[in-house]
Amino acid sequence: MSLAAKYDLTQGSIPRHLVRMTLPMIWGILAIISFQLVDAYYISRLGTSELAAISFTFPITYGIFSIFIGFGIATSSVISRMIGEKNTIDMKRVATHGLIIVFITSLIIALIGIPLINPLFSLIGATPEEINLIKDFMIPYFIGTFFVSMPIVGNAALRASGDAVAPAMIMTVAAITNAVINPFLIFGLYGVPRMEMTGAAIGTIFANFLAMTACLILMHRRGLIDFIYLRNLFAFSDSAKRILMIALPVAITGLLPSLLGSVANHLLSKTGTEAVAAFGAATRLEAFLLVILMALSIGMGPIIGQNWGAGKIERVRETVKYAIWFSVIWSILIAVVISLAAPSIAKVFSSDAIVQNYFTLYLWIVPISYFLGHLVHGWGSALNAIGKPQISAAMIFIKIIILCIPAMWIGYQILEVTGVFVAIAVVNCITGSIYHIWAWQNLKTKWVPVPKI
Repeated sequence: MSLAAKYDLTQGSIPRHLVRMTLPMIWGILAIISFQLVDAYYISRLGTSELAAISFTFPITYGIFSIFIGFGIATSSVISRMIGEKNTIDMKRVATHGLIIVFITSLIIALIGIPLINPLFSLIGATPEEINLIKDFMIPYFIGTFFVSMPIVGNAALRASGDAVAPAMIMTVAAITNAVINPFLIFGLYGVPRMEMTGAAIGTIFANFLAMTACLILMHRRGLIDFIYLRNLFAFSDSAKRILMIALPVAITGLLPSLLGSVANHLLSKTGTEAVAAFGAATRLEAFLLVILMALSIGMGPIIGQNWGAGKIERVRETVKYAIWFSVIWSILIAVVISLAAPSIAKVFSSDAIVQNYFTLYLWIVPISYFLGHLVHGWGSALNAIGKPQISAAMIFIKIIILCIPAMWIGYQILEVTGVFVAIAVVNCITGSIYHIWAWQNLKTKWVPVPKI
């Protein structure tokens, strides 16, 4: 059976495609999250200094991850639309040249990142002793950036072809490999040299190297890439333009939630560490509960892209409609459950009464806005899929930079911690409702592509 026949998303039931593309993404995302959790767990056994050092690395590795998530979204968008257009030759060229672009980007990150380890981590508060430990992890991590980043892009290409199971299986096996080999490398078990922080980095790189190899083999077997284009750079500038015009805005906006969290922590710290601790715990719980919506936003991208490329705009609208309805229903369900259970959940996360109060307050205020707030990110994924990342980036920039950060500052001046939480909820409601109405109307009229003659 051909690639087109087996993974064609332009035919068949949209709800069935959404389920088939979303469910594997849930465990795939959890597998990716597990890498940092496993590293933190094993390294915590080395001592408090080592745990603090690996904690300092998380924002930096997340930033690098966000950059390559942008490349993954770009790859998925371009390839899925080309598959829909039946433009196989150009699709192989762009996908293969994408590997070169990812390699070059990884090399640039390593060349810039390694010399900046000292000043960068000093700036965010690491002591000289902690920086020495951080170097043990970050230097090999920077060197192996390509191996860590390639599975993100390779799996995105496989999903663009209509296959969500293989990428999820690849990352699950990689996560298990990381969890199994890390204690050997970190603690030096059974004759393996004890490498501590360096061992954690090598374990992560090795697991991702296996994932990268599996991705490349599958991409080649399924006709997504042709290695001849690694030597033949014909139309490389066109390939780079197609990928970078989506990857750059997506990567930049992917960093904005971290900025928002930093501003919120800065404001809340004026009240006390309890407010910061409660906010951090609540947002991590929130992220875990909403993994399914993240999976949905990623899973619907190839469906939208293939149908957009095929000119089947009604199927694009149908995909968006089903995704929105599920997002709204799931958001309301989660909001009701955690609001009712907030005091009990708070006790699980902290024994401090003040932390519990702030934690409960967050879960009583912010979840009310979930059903509208998540529409912004859902529409962002849809716009990326149809090749309009600038609109998606503008939506998220306006929400976070223009509206939410000033609103949180005003809210804190009026109601302190409560004001910050209310500001987040209000901005979610305003932006979600306005963007949804505006985007839905444009999807029906202005954004419809002109048929190719």
